[in-house]
Amino acid sequence: MTFPVGTYQDMTQSQEAHLQRIKTAFAKDVDAKYRRGAAEHGDDLMDADPVKLVDMLIEEAIDQYVYAVTLREKLL
Repeated sequence: MTFPVGTYQDMTQSQEAHLQRIKTAFAKDVDAKYRRGAAEHGDDLMDADPVKLVDMLIEEAIDQYVYAVTLREKLL
């Protein structure tokens, strides 16, 4: 997936540094998460049945919701 290239406002050095930290952390985290998932499930994600992928996506979305609600409760 790619996002359309457009004209974006210039960012401050602080914003650029923040974005770089996010990108660095994401690359590290996605690598680790993918490898854990591959070890846990033992099969190639590219070979997974599309319906199974949708089911897994729904499960992940539910997890995110539960985590967000729990965090909000803890913060309030």
